[in-house]
Amino acid sequence: MSVAELKERHMAATQTVNDLREKLKQKRLQLLDTDVSGYAKTQGKTPVTFGPTDLVCCRILQGHTGKVYSLDWTPEKNRIVSASQDGRLIVWNALTSQKTHAIKLPCAWVMTCAFSPSGQSVACGGLDSACSIFNLNSPIDKDGIHPVSRMLSGHKGYVSSCQYVPDEDTHLITSSGDQTCVLWDITTGLRTSVFGGEFQSGHTADVLSVSISSSNPRLFVSGSCDTTARLWDTRVASRAQRTFHGHESDVNTVKFFPDGNRFGTGSDDGSCRLFDIRTGHQLQVYNQPHGDGDIPHVTSMAFSISGRLLFVGYSNGDCYVWDTLLAKVVLNLGSVQNSHEGRISCLGLSADGSALCTGSWDTNLKIWAFGGHRSVI
Repeated sequence: MSVAELKERHMAATQTVNDLREKLKQKRLQLLDTDVSGYAKTQGKTPVTFGPTDLVCCRILQGHTGKVYSLDWTPEKNRIVSASQDGRLIVWNALTSQKTHAIKLPCAWVMTCAFSPSGQSVACGGLDSACSIFNLNSPIDKDGIHPVSRMLSGHKGYVSSCQYVPDEDTHLITSSGDQTCVLWDITTGLRTSVFGGEFQSGHTADVLSVSISSSNPRLFVSGSCDTTARLWDTRVASRAQRTFHGHESDVNTVKFFPDGNRFGTGSDDGSCRLFDIRTGHQLQVYNQPHGDGDIPHVTSMAFSISGRLLFVGYSNGDCYVWDTLLAKVVLNLGSVQNSHEGRISCLGLSADGSALCTGSWDTNLKIWAFGGHRSVI
């Protein structure tokens, strides 16, 4: 068979695959005769309301000299770790705004950070293709450098995201530009499992985000530049349990819903989506019309304790609070007093749901607390 014939057959096969994919998409749309907000409206549900004092900026954490790229809360709610373009990790006391640790990193190009469940260690990763672990109780050396307690090396591309397995200081999951996710044993520094890569059901482009289910720590979801999110079981690394389609651009962030049966995604296409891991169906799209101008990208997201609210950071500095039930924006923290002056790059909710922290390219972090008549939702 000639090269020309092979090319012709390859083009025909590609067209067949694309046609089948479009048919599946149309069939999926036919089966989804309603969404969460459509059903909620028929039940007479009304949106959550926010007064001017219901979510206010109560702390500004200043200390980074570069763009803030990532943040994470400790489980006991009063400490935050942040990673910045200035090449430092800073651990903050969220109640006093004081810095408890400032860690100069071996590689300044950091993209992600995470607290261990015990709060004794922090992890970070970036363009050095490794995940570095720092024990916060370790003494600094004579030059004032905090030593790396464990270096997790093995990715062939940048480390985009990391998260500790809930209730375990010994295992974490990373995602990478090498199209894989890895489960690590921190004690040995070795890879326990690799998800994707040579396996057919893996991502076909950079993986940008992971989220581990708190109700079933064996399950995690990943979001990728291939426009999909995938559900994985750590016991079965050879294939994804499900692949979730719907976005039209890079999936920058994924986050499990509090009940563990659903998860949210945020994308460069400007939308967030809610998926059910049991059926594989898309339950809702959260999308704000923006006319003909540039559509702001979704950079980060977090659900409230009950799941009724969805906090979403955007590349234009907006931070929408969505009512997940009715798919309505009930507040924009980007338009209130003390809002950020740059892209919202990361955000996270405290463990008890009483405070939201946002990080921005304006080099600052801000803590927003529920007040007035609003209780934690």
